[in-house]
Amino acid sequence: MRKGEAKWAWEEDGTKVVRSIARTGPGCHQGCGVLLYVKNEKLTKVEGDPEFPHNQGRLCSRCLALTQIVYHPDRLKYPMKRAGQKGEGKWERIPWEEAYGMIAQKFIEIKKKQGPESVIFCQGTGRDIGPYISKLAYSFGSPNKVTFGPLDGHACFAPKVTVLAATTGAFEVTDCAQFFPERYENINWRVPQCIMIWGNNPLTSNPDGFMGYWITECMKRGSEIIVVDPRRTWLATRAKIWLQIRPGTDAALALGMLNIIINEKLCDEEFIRKWTYGFAELTRRVQDYPLEKVSEITWIPKEKIIEASRLYATSKPAAIQWGVSIDQSKECVPAIHAIMSLWAITGNFDVPGGNVIKSQNFNLDDEIKNEFQAISEEQKEKKIGRGIYPLLDQWYLPAVGSVVIDQILTDIPYPIKAAWIQTTNTFACSAADAKRVYEAFKKLDFIVVVDLFMTPTAMAFADIVLPAATYAERDGIALTGGNSIFVGTTNKAIEPVGESKSDMEIILELGKRLNPQVWPWNNVQDMFSAVIKSMEITFEELREKGFAYDTFEYKKYEKGLLRPDKQAGFNTPTGKIELYSTVFEKCGLDPLPYFEEPPESPVSTPEISKDYPLVLTTGAKSWGFFHSEHRQIPILRYMNPDPITEIYPETAEKLGIKDGDWIYIETQHGRCQQRAKLTAGIHPRVIHSQHGWWFPEKPGPEPSLFGVWESNINLLLPSGWVGRSGFGYPFKSQMCRVYKKEES
Repeated sequence: MRKGEAKWAWEEDGTKVVRSIARTGPGCHQGCGVLLYVKNEKLTKVEGDPEFPHNQGRLCSRCLALTQIVYHPDRLKYPMKRAGQKGEGKWERIPWEEAYGMIAQKFIEIKKKQGPESVIFCQGTGRDIGPYISKLAYSFGSPNKVTFGPLDGHACFAPKVTVLAATTGAFEVTDCAQFFPERYENINWRVPQCIMIWGNNPLTSNPDGFMGYWITECMKRGSEIIVVDPRRTWLATRAKIWLQIRPGTDAALALGMLNIIINEKLCDEEFIRKWTYGFAELTRRVQDYPLEKVSEITWIPKEKIIEASRLYATSKPAAIQWGVSIDQSKECVPAIHAIMSLWAITGNFDVPGGNVIKSQNFNLDDEIKNEFQAISEEQKEKKIGRGIYPLLDQWYLPAVGSVVIDQILTDIPYPIKAAWIQTTNTFACSAADAKRVYEAFKKLDFIVVVDLFMTPTAMAFADIVLPAATYAERDGIALTGGNSIFVGTTNKAIEPVGESKSDMEIILELGKRLNPQVWPWNNVQDMFSAVIKSMEITFEELREKGFAYDTFEYKKYEKGLLRPDKQAGFNTPTGKIELYSTVFEKCGLDPLPYFEEPPESPVSTPEISKDYPLVLTTGAKSWGFFHSEHRQIPILRYMNPDPITEIYPETAEKLGIKDGDWIYIETQHGRCQQRAKLTAGIHPRVIHSQHGWWFPEKPGPEPSLFGVWESNINLLLPSGWVGRSGFGYPFKSQMCRVYKKEES
């Protein structure tokens, strides 16, 4: 274990500077090092910390705008209880003790009458708050932790985590030297000769702890780039090869590449022989995906598929950096399996500059695992969605998101009565069929929302609203996202605005009232010390050290570092990377990767395509916003004033649409309005619409709910189209039409 030695607070010309790590409140997956400047007890400026290895001084616009977030006049400042009808917008300020008491009383009352499973605990995107919400749910006795909103098909990161765990026994990421504090100077690291960026725009999205500038640093050092994306991103314009794919056909492209690489004998035969299972079966399967067929499916010219396949296979090392767009197809599991197989058959597995196995951060997740195991087997069987999807039953702890909404509406097999909602904006952001999600949560008897601002979710549903603090106003343990292995501290720089409290403190205080034996700590600092106990260091000691990087090694499969028995190999049933998955086979799924057309597409539903001729893809991140956050922050809204739909210029001209026109986007299932942006950087038969839009400047009470029904692209997406594994939803491949909104 290597520790940084930097001081965490000092003075510069009368200004206090606090070294910290950006996390929840508002936060994203990252954990970037920041310097918080404080004068007269007010936060005045935020800069990137040049001494923090993860981001090396770089910051996004959201962190740079933190002062506008902290001191925004619309910040929630005090606990409030509903003083009128739900959605009416009438609130009464109450003390924290009263708020905790009301919540505990109601939850315990439901627990006694219906059982703890009748309370669900909802979390949004993955951040450092997640483990604490899990502990709150499981220590209460509810098996129903609900992730991502709820999000249909858990179609964000979770499918990749699960598929990789089932087929490789681990989790693999692109190696851009992020595992070493010395970064690119580490003597064991190698620059990837080729990086394939698949369904991902890391410069704007920085997904799951992966930072976009890592790619550009590799490019400076010689990495060649292949981009798979229907949109011409900045990286696509600088790529050696840009594969402009039809949304929803990623599995077909991967299988076509496997076909070329295997048939042209560009594989790493020694690695395949020693470390993979099922290569013969995979070889037979990919013969079903010849070049001509794959080109026709994906809309990518044959010569480009050949060129990309050969470049990737012959580059040593090479890596594939992918985004959640892979998860956002109905049959995402075989797509993920196919892309993983590309790493395996080319030998780019856990080698410097390849796709490497990420180690656990000092085994810091043991506490939460133990908490779930403490739930009785009877209670585990009551997890929402249990018994429907064998893969999820065995490999995924949270409740099944799409089934949650079904169960709330039907009360089958038991009623849901209450919800704890934290770091999520439910129907305004992530869930398909937004009106149905709205109707479901409206049905609940009691809802608590924890947030920084009044959102459509809080306005529509909440009985009690609790004000969360920003990361500048709290202490915390900063655990990395999915792509690195550092641990550090978030350090309080200013007193919280109003009576806001950190998410962790709110959970700790409620947990002590629901199950005090499981929440024995007097304060959050003691709780944080318990979280990092495996590091043999206290929170205060870690704060003084700055950060710690766990030890990282390559080729762990050769060294007995992956299996419980310490033998060489992978932690899978066969001890090898499973190109033919025995886990999938036992779950009743196809053990080999395959491609299936999206539920709606020009191929699967040609009759629908006559009236809805364009492919709608959604969900790409915007500069300045993180999902539905920051719409009220002046500088970030200045960068993104309106919801945007990108259309190819000739396509728009045929429809009588000009740049800047307000248009309707419509599917069979619904419509919304956004502003047209004409760009040659998108396929003529594809449009891209932004997600997460609401308008904090518009009236909050019903029926407006801050204009959430005006530009919410999820109104166009139906419920129920989940993959047969329980993972995946076609967020990026609906058939649609667009037309100009006539001025009233």
